[in-house]
Amino acid sequence: MSDTVIQVENLGKKYIIGHQQQERYTALRDVMANGAKSLGQRLLKPWGKRISNPAYEEFWALKDVSFEVKQGDRIGIIGRNGAGKSTLLKILSRITEPTTGRIRIKGRVASLLEVGTGFHPELTGRENIYLNGAILGMSKAEIKRKFDEIVDFAGIEKFLDTPVKRYSSGMYVRLAFAVAAHLEPEILIVDEVLAVGDAQFQKKCLGKMEEVGQEGRTVLFVSHNMVAISTLCTNAILLNQGRKTFAGTPDEVCKNYLENAGSASAQWSSSIVSDTSDNPTIYLKSVQVKDRVGCVRADFTNIEPIIIEVVVNINKLFPRLKIGLELESEWGIKVFTIFHNDLDRNSEWYKLGKGLYKFAVTIPACLLNSATYYVSPCAGEHQVKWLFKYEKLVKFNVNFQIFNTEFLVKKRPGVIAPILKWEVNNLSI
Repeated sequence: MSDTVIQVENLGKKYIIGHQQQERYTALRDVMANGAKSLGQRLLKPWGKRISNPAYEEFWALKDVSFEVKQGDRIGIIGRNGAGKSTLLKILSRITEPTTGRIRIKGRVASLLEVGTGFHPELTGRENIYLNGAILGMSKAEIKRKFDEIVDFAGIEKFLDTPVKRYSSGMYVRLAFAVAAHLEPEILIVDEVLAVGDAQFQKKCLGKMEEVGQEGRTVLFVSHNMVAISTLCTNAILLNQGRKTFAGTPDEVCKNYLENAGSASAQWSSSIVSDTSDNPTIYLKSVQVKDRVGCVRADFTNIEPIIIEVVVNINKLFPRLKIGLELESEWGIKVFTIFHNDLDRNSEWYKLGKGLYKFAVTIPACLLNSATYYVSPCAGEHQVKWLFKYEKLVKFNVNFQIFNTEFLVKKRPGVIAPILKWEVNNLSI
């Protein structure tokens, strides 16, 4: 169709990776001996079956990936590290060639894949704006016309005539993004480099990408920030081990990604079963999510309390021990972090000696919004060090509903959705 700006058909990218077969160093005599051995085998059996070299292996970073992008779409690409996201963007940016398949792109492309790509470290920020702009396809007149906007967006006025080799990584990415964003491309491709910038600059970048999309131009955005994907993008693609496994709205894709991100359930237990001298000084034994009657459950409504139990084995006295947990929503937002002695005085922290302890905390009813939540238990010595922290070890779901109503409510805007008591007084009486 005429409004299709990117068409990807059966795209694949193969790399050959090497494996070191021996731990000791390889000397010149080893290279010569192996070469002689290989030559001898070929001379003795010139037509024999070739044996594949076990030191090398084929690795498909992408395999049979197909999709279409319409003009004005803002596409989020998500997946685990190593899923093939950056490889896909490099192929779309024509930095690397695909092994199989083909792509069709209509329009000028601007890419921001790595911090400082196209910058010369010895040149100043001013000179690199002209250099990088020219590399991206801007004319000198176009760069000159937009120069003040680029500098203002990057916020590097004081360091404009300083060599960029003295820039921090944050200054690098601000300048690189500013040049790419003001190219006015038909297609803007952005990798996770925005993670380098501070919160204020990230917000500015997301606003700029949204502005680009609203102007009818196309954005491809790779990020691990589920909130940014959900807010910025109109559609999303999930990659897993080089293959496209799911596509749809940002909410659908983010939910699918997080639900399959691990094997977490409503309970977890350690493989350590006995208290021996070989055990660590403190270890997590189990975590369970329960209802008010003590049953392990993974699904709750928001109008019932949720109890999280953490069992810890302590093999020595920790003077300032804190057992806690983090609660994170399906969008990657930290809802809260709590510790067992938040209400205790410092003098009471010495109570925990050796033994097996169960810590239980109740999340009150009418607090959480409709979402999937992940529990990350942790322990540490106050202001000294962390003793353990397990990311997203267990999870549970909350479905939103309101008392005495015939209306179905799926979710309210916001991180939490407290149901609070209101006082109403008629002041006209």
